[in-house]
Amino acid sequence: MNDTTTSPDTLMLGIDTGGTYTDAVLYGERAGVVAKAKALTTRHDLAEGIAGAVDAVLARAAARPGAIGLVSMSTTLATNALVEGQGGRVALVMIGFKEADLERAGLRGALGSDPVLFLPGGHDVHGNETPLDTGALEEQVEALGRSVTAFAVCAYFAVRNPAHEIVVRDLIRAATGLPVTASHELSAQLGGPRRALTTLLNARLVSLIDRLVAATEGFLEARGIAAPLMVVRGDGALVSAAFARARPIETILSGPAASLVGARHLTGLTDAIVSDIGGTTTDIAVLQDGHPRIDPEGASVGGHRTMVEAVAMRTFGLGGDSEVALEEGVLKPRLLLGPRRVVPLSLAAHLHGDAVLVVLRRQGERATAARHDGRFACLSGVPARYAAGLTPGERALHERLETAPQPLESLLTSNAQLATLGRLVARGLALLVGFTPSDAAHVLERQSGWNAEAARLGAMLFARRRDGNGMALAPSPEVFSARVLDGLTRRSAEALLETALCEDGLDGGSLVMDPLMRRALDREVGMVRLGLALDRPVIGLGASAPLHYAKLPEFLGQECVLPEHADVANAIGAVVGQVRVRIEAHVGQPREGVFRVGTAGAIHDFNGEEEAMSFAEEMLRAEAFERAVAAGAQDAELRVARDVRAVETDGQRTFVEAFVTAEAAGRPRVARHRDA
Repeated sequence: MNDTTTSPDTLMLGIDTGGTYTDAVLYGERAGVVAKAKALTTRHDLAEGIAGAVDAVLARAAARPGAIGLVSMSTTLATNALVEGQGGRVALVMIGFKEADLERAGLRGALGSDPVLFLPGGHDVHGNETPLDTGALEEQVEALGRSVTAFAVCAYFAVRNPAHEIVVRDLIRAATGLPVTASHELSAQLGGPRRALTTLLNARLVSLIDRLVAATEGFLEARGIAAPLMVVRGDGALVSAAFARARPIETILSGPAASLVGARHLTGLTDAIVSDIGGTTTDIAVLQDGHPRIDPEGASVGGHRTMVEAVAMRTFGLGGDSEVALEEGVLKPRLLLGPRRVVPLSLAAHLHGDAVLVVLRRQGERATAARHDGRFACLSGVPARYAAGLTPGERALHERLETAPQPLESLLTSNAQLATLGRLVARGLALLVGFTPSDAAHVLERQSGWNAEAARLGAMLFARRRDGNGMALAPSPEVFSARVLDGLTRRSAEALLETALCEDGLDGGSLVMDPLMRRALDREVGMVRLGLALDRPVIGLGASAPLHYAKLPEFLGQECVLPEHADVANAIGAVVGQVRVRIEAHVGQPREGVFRVGTAGAIHDFNGEEEAMSFAEEMLRAEAFERAVAAGAQDAELRVARDVRAVETDGQRTFVEAFVTAEAAGRPRVARHRDA
C-alpha cells in the first residue's frame, strides 16, 4: 500500500542514460547520495544497461525495491541523435506553406530525403482560415505510412488557430496508427518554418524516447519498483514519462540540464561555467545567480535552432568516444576529434573479443599502413522496422552488416560505399568502430575496464601512418595517445572559451580561431605577452572530467572544480529538480471592438479588453494546473503574468496585443510505501 506523502527517508532513484554509460544513483533527502553505479548503455536493448546500473546500485546500498518512492531519469540520447544526425524517417505535412518555405530556418537540410507534402489551408494572424483541402493527403497517407516511423504536421499560423492541424493529425492517426506531432502542441511562438523544424525533429525522436521509457517502465515493473517515473526536460524541469513520450523534443538537452541542477547542488556555487564531458558530446552552460540561464532563442543542437525552451547550452561533438581522424590534403596533418561518435576499439574488443583483436593484429603485421586500418562497422541493434525507406544500395549494405564488428577493408567493396555506410550510421542503423580518446587513455593506463591490447594496437596503426613528408605520425603508440589526450584538453579549452565569448555577445566561434586568441590560450612566450582568463570557475562533470580537465587552468586562468560525485551529477540532478509547466495565450484585436483570445486549443472573441484578459487568465490557471498534475507535480504553485502591448497617441491609448502566461511548479509526487 502507498500514498503520495513525501518522506525525507524515502529513497529516490536517479538514472541517466548517456551515449556510452547509464548511471544510477540512490538519493535520500537527509542522507544525500546513498550509492551510485554505472553500466554500459545498450542501444539495441536499453533495458539491459538500465538493469545493469540499477541492480548494481540497489546491491551496493542493500536497498529493497519497495523502499524507492520516486524514479527520475535524464538522457543524452535525444541530444546525441540530433548531433549525430540520427532519428527515424518522418513524413512532414505542411498546411498553407510553399516549397520555398523549406529554405528557411534550415528546414530543408533537416528534412534531408524524408518526404514532405504540401496542403492548401492554414490561417491568418487573427485565426481566420483559408479552406483546407486534404485530398492529396488522403490519396498518399497509407503509402507514406508504410515508409516512415512518424508524421509531423505544421499549419500556417496554427498558434493562432490549430483547427487544421487537428483535422490532419486525426486523419493520419486513423489511417496509419503512427505517432503524429502537431506544431501547436509544442510551441506558441510565431515563425512557421522554425516551428515546422521543431515538429519534424520531435517526430523523428518519438521512437527513440518511446523505446527508452518503455524499457525503463518494463524494468521497474519487473523489479517491483512501484514509483512515479519522471524525465528531465531541457530546461531542467521534471515531467512525467507519459508527458515526455508525447513531446520527446523537450528532452533534448535533458542530460545537460540535469547536470546543471546537479552541479549547483553538489558545489553550492552560484556563478560558474559548467562543462559536462561524456562519450559523445561536451555540454557547456552557465550558472548565473544560482540558476541555469535559459536560451531566449530556443535550444540549438546539432546545428538546428529549435523552439524548445531549454537551458542556454552549447553542445560540442567532443567526448571520450569522439572519432580520431587525420586532416587530409596537407603536409603536416592535424589530429581531428569528432564530431562523430564511434565505438572505441577497446570497448569493441571487450564485447566481441577475437572478432576485433585478430583483425587488428593482422593489420599491424603488414609492412605498410592502409586507409581503413583499425576501422570496423556493425549493426546498431535498432529494430529492422526502422530501416524503412532505404535505397537499394543502402539496403544491400545493411543486409551485409552483422552484430559483431566487421573490418571496413573487407566490408566495403568500393570508395562510394563509405558514403553509403555514413548514411546508415546517420540513420542510427549502423555503428562505426575506431580509435578514440578512451582508447588513448587505456594505452596510457589512465583508464581501465576495457581491452587495453586493442587500444594499443589501434594507437600503433595510427602512429605508423605517414604525413606528407613521409614521416611517421608518432614514434610510439604511447606518444600518439598522449597527443590525442592533450588535443582533447586543448579542444575543451577552446569550447569553454567560445562559450564565454558568446555569452559576452561576441562571435566566439570565429574568435577562438584568431591567431592572437590562440596564442593567448596557449600562453606562447614572445616579445608581446598575451593572456586571458575567465571571470568564474569551471565546474567539470563527467566520469572522465578528472582526466581531461586537470590541465584546463593552464589555458583558462581559472580553477576547475571537480566535485565529489561529478561522475553521476546528471543522475543526481534528475532527482532534486522540480516539475514546472509554462503555457501562454495571445490576445489580439482582429477588428475594432473585438478582442480575440487564442490558445493551443481554440479561439474566443470578446467585446472588452479586460473581459478577454480575465478569461485568458482563468483559462490558463486551470490548464496550467491540469498540465502540472499530468506532468507529475504535487501541490503545484501557480503564477500568472500579463504582457500588454499598447501605444498612446495624443493621449489616446490603442491596444495592440497582449500575452498572458501561467506557470505551475512543484516537487514531483513521491510514493511512500507504508510497508517499506
